[in-house]
Amino acid sequence: MTRTLTVGAPTRVIVAFTLPLLIGNLFQQAYQFTDAAVVGRMVGVDALAAVGASGSLVFLLLGFTLGAANGLAIPVARAFGSGDMPAMRRHVALGTLASAAISAVIVLIGLRYTRPMLALMQTPDVLMEDAAAFLMITFAAAPVTMAFNYLAAIIRALGDSRTPLIFLMLACFVNVGLVVLFIGSFGWGVGGAAWATAISQLASVVACLWLIRVRMPQLWLWREDWLPKRGETGESVRPGLAMGFQMSVIAIGAVILQYAINGLGPDAVAAATAAVRVDQVAVAPLASFGLALTTFVAQNRGAGHWRRIRVGVWEISLLTWLVSLLMGGLIYLFGTPVAQVFVGAGNEAVVSLAHDYLVVQAALYPVLASLFVLRNAVQGLGSNLMPTLAGFMELVFRAVAGLLLVGPLGFFGVAIAAPLAWIGAVTPVAIAWFVRRRELIRWEGPDVRTPSPGRVPVLAAT
Repeated sequence: MTRTLTVGAPTRVIVAFTLPLLIGNLFQQAYQFTDAAVVGRMVGVDALAAVGASGSLVFLLLGFTLGAANGLAIPVARAFGSGDMPAMRRHVALGTLASAAISAVIVLIGLRYTRPMLALMQTPDVLMEDAAAFLMITFAAAPVTMAFNYLAAIIRALGDSRTPLIFLMLACFVNVGLVVLFIGSFGWGVGGAAWATAISQLASVVACLWLIRVRMPQLWLWREDWLPKRGETGESVRPGLAMGFQMSVIAIGAVILQYAINGLGPDAVAAATAAVRVDQVAVAPLASFGLALTTFVAQNRGAGHWRRIRVGVWEISLLTWLVSLLMGGLIYLFGTPVAQVFVGAGNEAVVSLAHDYLVVQAALYPVLASLFVLRNAVQGLGSNLMPTLAGFMELVFRAVAGLLLVGPLGFFGVAIAAPLAWIGAVTPVAIAWFVRRRELIRWEGPDVRTPSPGRVPVLAAT
């Protein structure tokens, strides 16, 4: 079930590892796509807008779980790449404890402050009740979300990206059936969509635990594994907290932007919701390559394959630029018809706004491709400072767009917010990567497939 990413042609290995991640990412987007489409069609545009109005708050808190889970898996991948199985299990145990603590905090904050946060964002009164119901259920299910994200991350850290895909596909099919049942048959409204997602993710958690119990003895934890060695707690937890914090910082910008969108009225909220769902599907390949690169870089860092890291990052950069151009073209041609799926006939104003949003996003997908590749490569090498700074840059640019541009430019200010954030964020991670690249050149061996001899270098804290 496990697979090392430290041998073989870098591009071929990364692409093979990415394909299951991509399919899984698309299925994960299908969660939100299905929820939004069913809510918009069966309940109405206002209900769709309510889901959208709550989306940035979901991203703020639950986005932390996704970033933290991926960060907690980096030391696991590094230990696996170096062949140190006892250290790998200790990092898994520390990540488990950290995941439980993160879940508890999110539940407490989410349930206590749902309505105050929605009010602070100037959520229209007509959307308030549905948005609050959706958020309360989603935050209550945060431990399930965190558990699935963490279990999938540590399974991928051992080189298995295929099995989490299978479980995610299972969850997606369960979600589709449940959301139609809960909304169409039971009439539960937007709350039914939240319940469907929570139950389907619980099914994935059970499946991941079954896999570890039956097929992955490397991840079985014993009593001694819960006793970390000196320095391991910080080494294990820091990447998780840093990546979770990065996601939350980015999400704060999204919350500020959502505040501005809410002020434009329900049609603008619904248009942004529909456009974002389409956009998320389009950028799934770029996000998947970035996630795969984190595991690739972390494993090869553990094995001391310095030149291999540099070659892999360069080749995947070229590949993702090509993919970004392709996806941008598809969005330009087909994005608007897909956006119509969410709202149906008689909502031309919503569709027109969604079209404007998608065209602007698609034009700058190459910048987003570079951001995904470089940020994940630097994180795989153990850097946290510059990726966190990139998150702050995203916060600043989204906030500026929300507070200063939406007023005079209207919905066009919303459309340019994300591209501006990408441009701001890619600068610090590009600097960090080129600093690290020079260090890798000093330490690399004579062949891509051969680890460099000697001790592991202490890389600069960029």
